[in-house]
Amino acid sequence: MKPLIVLIVSFLLSLAIARLSLGKWQLVFAGNVAMCCMLMLTAIGHFKFTEGMVMMIPPIIPFKTAVVYVSGIVEVILGLMLLLPSLRNVAGNLLLILFIVLLPANIYAAMTKLNMEMANHEGPGYEYLYFRVPLQLLFIVWVVYFSTGWFRSC
Repeated sequence: MKPLIVLIVSFLLSLAIARLSLGKWQLVFAGNVAMCCMLMLTAIGHFKFTEGMVMMIPPIIPFKTAVVYVSGIVEVILGLMLLLPSLRNVAGNLLLILFIVLLPANIYAAMTKLNMEMANHEGPGYEYLYFRVPLQLLFIVWVVYFSTGWFRSC
């Protein structure tokens, strides 16, 4: 829920600030600032809730702690790349891959009733997927629209 709130609030704030300062709507700018802010929040989670994030990773994946730290760093880098028009398309395409690759970890977390912040197995379980899967799809559509430009060029 927190990433969604950050995404929407930062989008609206960026949109309003751009409108007031430049006199026109800057949807692409606001969309990328918002995704960057959301990625900074989720990246913090990789370092603040490392133990819980490690528990999200299926047993078959080795070096879980390193994967958590590296993916947090990747989120920071890709988020910052979204702010640079010359790198935005590359960042957007890499984020699409990241969001698709991360979905199985979220499904695994739900299957094991993981509470990531508490690093225990007392979470909501499968009910979590009713929110998480649509949220992940929103992130994917958001990046496709604002960052890759796939549909804006039509």
